Amino acid sequence: MEILIHFLKSTGFAQMELGNAVMIVIGCVFIGLAIRKDYEPLLLVPIGMGIIIGNIPYAATMSLGVYDSWLPLEEGGKGDLQAASVLSLIYFGVKYGLFPPLIFLGIGAMTDFSTMLSNPKLVLLGAAAQIGVFLTLLGALYLGFSPQEAASIGIIGGADGPTAIFLSSQLSPQLLGPIAISAYSYMALVPVIQPPVMKLLTTRAERRIRMKPPRQVSRRERMIFPIAAFLICALIAPGALTLLGMLFFGNLLKESGVTERLATTARTTFIDSVTILLGVAVGASTQASTFLTKQSLLIFGLGALSFAVATAGGILFAKLMNVFLTDKINPLIGAAGVSAVPDSARVAQMVGQQEDPHNMLLMHAMAPNVAGVIGSAIAAGVLWSVLVR
Repeated sequence: MEILIHFLKSTGFAQMELGNAVMIVIGCVFIGLAIRKDYEPLLLVPIGMGIIIGNIPYAATMSLGVYDSWLPLEEGGKGDLQAASVLSLIYFGVKYGLFPPLIFLGIGAMTDFSTMLSNPKLVLLGAAAQIGVFLTLLGALYLGFSPQEAASIGIIGGADGPTAIFLSSQLSPQLLGPIAISAYSYMALVPVIQPPVMKLLTTRAERRIRMKPPRQVSRRERMIFPIAAFLICALIAPGALTLLGMLFFGNLLKESGVTERLATTARTTFIDSVTILLGVAVGASTQASTFLTKQSLLIFGLGALSFAVATAGGILFAKLMNVFLTDKINPLIGAAGVSAVPDSARVAQMVGQQEDPHNMLLMHAMAPNVAGVIGSAIAAGVLWSVLVR
C-alpha cells in the first residue's frame, strides 16, 4: 500500500495545479489554430505540443524539464555531474542562441531577393516598419523594464521569432520564454492582426493602386548581393553578424548555382529539423510556475502593440513616399515590412484583392518583406551593441 500511495502521489494528476491546466489548454488552442485555421502550422503545432509537454507536473527530484540542467560537482554534490533532462539539452540551442542562426541559414536558402533588387526604394518600407521596435522599447522602459529587457520586448515588433530569441538570449535570458511565445504567436496571427490596421489607414482608392511589374534581375546581381549586403550590414551593426552572416550565406548557396545540393538541404530537411526542435523547446519553456506572471502578460500586451505599430509604420511611410513619387506605391505592401515571411506579403495580396481581384501585389510585397528580415536583424544588432553589459 505504501508503494501504491507513493505512486499515486507521484502522478501528474496528483501534482496538477491550476496554472498547469491553463497552459495545457493554451497548448491545445495553439494546435487547434494551426490545424483548423492554418495559422503557421509549422510553428504552432510544435510550440503547442511543447507547451503541453512542459506543463506535465513531475516530482522535484526528477530531471525532466527544460530548466533542469547540468550542475558542477560543487553545486550539485552528486558524483561528477547532476543529471540533466533531454529537454534541457534541446533547450540549450534556444538559451544560448544556437537555433536562430541555423533558422536564418534556411531562410536565406529559400529567399529570393530579386523583387527587392528590382525596386530598391521598397527597402525603405522594411526599415520604416522597425519603428514598432523602438516605440515599444520606450513603452517598456516607461513600464519599469530595464533597458535590456525593453530591447528584447521591442524586437517582437519585427515579427521575427528567431531574431527575438537571439536578442533575448543575449540581453535578458530570464524573459526568453514569454518573449519567444509572444513573437511566434503574433507571427502566426498575422492574418488576424494586420488587416484591420491596413484597412483603417488606407482608402479604397489606395488599396486599388496597381504597380508596374518588377524588372528582371540578372544572375550576376543576385550573386553579388548577398556578399555586398552582408559587408555593408555587418559593418554598420556588428551585433547582427551571426544572423545576417547565416542569412546571406544561405542565399549565396541558392544563387551561386554550384551548391544546389547544399541549398536544397538548408531550405528543406535542415530548417525543418531545427524548427521542430526550436518549437518544442520554446513551448516546453512555458512552465506555469515561471510563465504565468504579470510580467508575461505585460510582454504579450507590448508585443501586440509593437506588431500593430510596425504594421502602421510601413503603411504610413508608403503613403509618405507617394507624395513624392510619380509611380505610386500601393500602401498595403508597407504592412509587409514586418519580417513575417511570407505571411505578411500574402496578407497584403489578400487585402488588395478584396478591392480588385486582378491586382497582383504579392511579388511587390515580398520586397519590403525580405527587407524587413534584414531590418529586424540590424535593429537587434544595434540594440545588442548599445545595451550589452
